[in-house]
Amino acid sequence: MIENLSDALVLFLNVYNMIALAGGIAIGVIVGAIPGMTSTMAVALTLPFTFTLPPVTGILLLLGVYKGGVYGGSIPAILVKTPGTPAASCSVLDGYPLAQKGQAGRALDIALYASCFADLVSNLSLILLVGYLAQLVTSFGPPENFTLIFFSLTIIASVSGDSLLRGFISAGAGLLLATVGLDLIYGTDRFTFGNTDLLGGLAFIPLLIGLFAIPEILNGYAKRGETGKIAADPSGSRATFADFRYCFRSILRGSLIGVVLGAIPGIGGAPSAFVSYSEAMRRSPNRKNFGKGELEGVAAAEAGNNGVAGSTMIPLLALGIPGDVITAVILGAFMVHGLRPGPMLFEQNIDLIYALFIGISISSLFLLIIGKAAIHMFKHIASIPRSYLYPVVMVLCVFGAYAVNNSFFDIYVMVGFGIVGFLMMRMHIPSAPFLIAFILGPMLEDSFRQSLLMSQGSLTIFMRSWITWVFWSLTILSVVLMVRRHLAGRSPDVALPKVQEEKRDV
Repeated sequence: MIENLSDALVLFLNVYNMIALAGGIAIGVIVGAIPGMTSTMAVALTLPFTFTLPPVTGILLLLGVYKGGVYGGSIPAILVKTPGTPAASCSVLDGYPLAQKGQAGRALDIALYASCFADLVSNLSLILLVGYLAQLVTSFGPPENFTLIFFSLTIIASVSGDSLLRGFISAGAGLLLATVGLDLIYGTDRFTFGNTDLLGGLAFIPLLIGLFAIPEILNGYAKRGETGKIAADPSGSRATFADFRYCFRSILRGSLIGVVLGAIPGIGGAPSAFVSYSEAMRRSPNRKNFGKGELEGVAAAEAGNNGVAGSTMIPLLALGIPGDVITAVILGAFMVHGLRPGPMLFEQNIDLIYALFIGISISSLFLLIIGKAAIHMFKHIASIPRSYLYPVVMVLCVFGAYAVNNSFFDIYVMVGFGIVGFLMMRMHIPSAPFLIAFILGPMLEDSFRQSLLMSQGSLTIFMRSWITWVFWSLTILSVVLMVRRHLAGRSPDVALPKVQEEKRDV
């Protein structure tokens, strides 16, 4: 082992690897901060530049872009309510309200600290637990994925605001629109109305931009009498060690949630962020402040989505199975260099694996340094007057929507959902349940139908393993606590009319 480590150090310790890792993180942060330019797009565009590089240098460059992009999406999410990446959509819920209160710097700081800590936990999990977690991943089939996603849908109750009914209406609309496009089982088209642009379903990035960014712009122009700034003092507020200590439990919990969900192929950062956010809200004494500018909400969301950054490499390295779309691109980089991830890679190229582990272990430090510099550059966006900021954001939104598929139809989708989002804002219908249901809906349906095909229609397959029983138990517990909390929240309102009647009688 010592010999392998010394060989790995020889492979890693050169200036080009350091530059590749730091440069990749910087590229990822900048690209992630541009709405519509996702981490997947950044990694895919960087891939051709790695073909002529040594294997370790090229793969570290891609991993740096990946990690930087995951964090970078939180910057516009907090400052201008426009998530740079899908995984950052949860950070909007409390990050933007904090920016409106003049605490943009504080929100950006805690997002960075939570991201770096979660990334470190995820990296250590990859290095120390790759074998054990790979065995756990092999236990997950369609029934286990279904029960996991079904449990994740209970998050909707946590982000529905004051009205569960409005939250469920929003979630129902999200589930319905998630079915648009080709049915992957039978190949039939659903709700396309003869439009070939809808055969692939509604593109997520245009929908995300339309649902969050456009309503804020429309609402800003609706308040034409206000010429103020998005945030009063973006640089004066800073996150302190006391803030980090206050949020530490949620950060640690979110990191572990991200590690587990990231190791399951196909889950990704957005569901992990919302699960982490929901658990933080459920356990926080300040749960009523969530969605209104709660620092712990930002920390939990960022810990959840960054916790997957290292663990998505677990199924890739241990089994040769990509954990998500980005690791599928990274798999291409391995294969270009004649490497096939899986058990044989650990036997034949253990020095390369250790070299990657060394680079991954210090990537969190690079992310902290480069993220700090990015905050100093981007935080002043919040002090730009609305009359100048909104047109620029609108241009970026149009560019981001178009760049996904180079399609004008996606711009129409963005505008359409912008109007829908604005109406939902005015009618006090929360958009977060819609987004969660839209993300989880296809995975829920595919896992359900695959399970029934495996069991020839028998529902008993959803009780086949201890994993399914665990998630069913968690779902029941979550629903019971949700109903109990909802009834407890309604009881003062029910009693209020009686008190008023007694006062009138007196």
